[in-house]
Amino acid sequence: MRTSQFAAWVVAAAVYVGGILGSGSLLAAPAKEAAPAAAVKLDNASCQSCHDGKKGKLEMLASNGEKRAVQAVVPDKYATSVHARMDCVACHLEITDNVSPHQIAKGVKKAECAQCHLDLWEATKKQGKTAEKPRLGIVAENVAAYKQSFHAKPDKDDPTKLMAICSDCHNVHTFDVPPRGTPERKEWHLTVPNVCGDKCHTDHLEEWSESIHGKEAIDKKNLKTAVCSDCHTTHDIVGSSTDKAKLSITASCGDCHQDAFKSYKNSYHGQVNTLGYAYTAKCFDCHGSHGIQPSKDPKSRMNEKNRLKACQKCHSGKKDLPLATAGFLTFSPHGTSDNFAKYPEIWLTTKAMIALLIGVFAFFWLHSGLWWYREYADRKQGVHHWHIRTDAIPVEKLPFGERRDELAKKHVRRFGAMWRLAHLLFAISVMTLVLTGMSAFYAETGWAKAVMAAFSGPKTAGLVHRVAAFTMLGIFFIHLIAVSINILRKWKDFKIFGPDSFVPNWKDMYDMIGMFKWFVGKGPRPAIERWSYWEKFDYWAVFWGMAIIGGSGMMLAFPHVVASVLPGWVFNVAMVVHGEEAFLAAVFLFTVHFFNNHFRPDKLPPPDVVMFTGTQSLDEFKHEHAAQYQRLVETGELEKYLVDAPSRPFTIGSKILGLVLIFFGLSLLVMIAIGFFGGGH
Repeated sequence: MRTSQFAAWVVAAAVYVGGILGSGSLLAAPAKEAAPAAAVKLDNASCQSCHDGKKGKLEMLASNGEKRAVQAVVPDKYATSVHARMDCVACHLEITDNVSPHQIAKGVKKAECAQCHLDLWEATKKQGKTAEKPRLGIVAENVAAYKQSFHAKPDKDDPTKLMAICSDCHNVHTFDVPPRGTPERKEWHLTVPNVCGDKCHTDHLEEWSESIHGKEAIDKKNLKTAVCSDCHTTHDIVGSSTDKAKLSITASCGDCHQDAFKSYKNSYHGQVNTLGYAYTAKCFDCHGSHGIQPSKDPKSRMNEKNRLKACQKCHSGKKDLPLATAGFLTFSPHGTSDNFAKYPEIWLTTKAMIALLIGVFAFFWLHSGLWWYREYADRKQGVHHWHIRTDAIPVEKLPFGERRDELAKKHVRRFGAMWRLAHLLFAISVMTLVLTGMSAFYAETGWAKAVMAAFSGPKTAGLVHRVAAFTMLGIFFIHLIAVSINILRKWKDFKIFGPDSFVPNWKDMYDMIGMFKWFVGKGPRPAIERWSYWEKFDYWAVFWGMAIIGGSGMMLAFPHVVASVLPGWVFNVAMVVHGEEAFLAAVFLFTVHFFNNHFRPDKLPPPDVVMFTGTQSLDEFKHEHAAQYQRLVETGELEKYLVDAPSRPFTIGSKILGLVLIFFGLSLLVMIAIGFFGGGH
């Protein structure tokens, strides 16, 4: 503005302001006899001559007819804000004259902060200057988040307004949010609660001020303590009652309390939360939200005197959650395996399970590797023993003289129909348990979330898991009853350490030593009886698994019953053994068990269908169970085990079923590997 113009404006403004502000209000009408004010350019200097806060209180009529104060713009502060280079009328488009009170142009709305910044960012992108103005990009992202937020919804009391607009949180005339990563930004961060609480959330501000977070911020100026935006975010705020908000707030707690959050995620509550569902206990359900206090404080929810009441908020005795009992108090929701002094039970249990895992896998993976090497070497040398067809059996080796041609088409029966059905149901139930259980165990993986979505959530998956568990346990107990009855029937002839018994004996030890000698070429392959030592291990491992996995699973399924008689720390132990034993069982089944029965060179191509057809060819039986074959030949009992070979359609169907189960098992193994090597348990 030229000097002459500025002088003319000052004279006119002095006359005008002196005439109408003397009444004490911008709303007072000018005297009729007063001369009209001279036209003055609407630049920042002219605007600030009235709106600088030095002329007293300015008021105007709001849309509802009531008076409201006009915001003062302090020139010095505005000059240092990010908007300092902008003209007032660039935003106040509705102001078309310099007369007081201003005449509002019809149909013209005040410029929206959000849209203005989006337009600026689009223009910047078209000009190719995004690298020069990165903060504009950040603002555009914030605007996009805001438009989807709770604040961008219409106010219930006045639908013509939004819950909150930019200027409610940001003083547009003194906008001074420091750039991210600067020391000034950290100090400014502590002022956020006042912004949220002064205008709107006054009750929450008062409660927060008395909390451990508030005291750290207000009294100690601790720049690391939590303020509103740390938990509720800044621009993408959603209603705190929504699952999205609950999950977001819980994750925000973990940004600061990393160790506690890690241990929380290992609990069932945290696993469900990690999967993306918010119905289990979260940080604020136990610790509170705005009024969090240290557990030693008598007012804290986690104080010993208040803890059971906090648990009973969820475990209230209603619906599917029976009432929490006193045993819950000694449960450690943040118990870890690396602190013996604080959690000795968890530490000892974890170390014992790790030792078991290492011992089992070290022995049997070595066993499988050496076995594969020896059979592969034999195969290269032409020593073939894999899946010989029935019609290719060398009949001259059969001990039946004139019936050789007939018997060459026979198979040896190994498993009856009931045992085969039990094995199939057991396999399906175990795989179902692995799928649903490992989805919680490795909740952070993408495949786990997809599985839970397919089951319509953890509640349905949990129901399926329990049905599969009871199926598995039912089959196991029916098996025990059947075996017991069979032993009682043959009690006089039954030998507990005999060849038909699953009880390990000295021959099993000699066979194991002999196999390792054969693996390295130091002896012949030992003649195996009806049950090999690796089959006996598989058999008795089920007993161990039923006791450990089944027992711990029942404790976790009925915690209120258990907590009424046992201390809460047993649940910490149960979580460890249930998960680690399930991992052991799954990996062992899909590596060692699959190798022994389907992937040895002698068994290729898979699958071996003896567990589905119940029979083996004579030649395969003689090779796999040479000691039993010789014993049956010598006693003349071989013929009573001979049956017709299964039909071709039945054999093909058995192979298809076997391949489906193998595929499913290997898929589960891959999922577990992704979870394990991806930083899971």
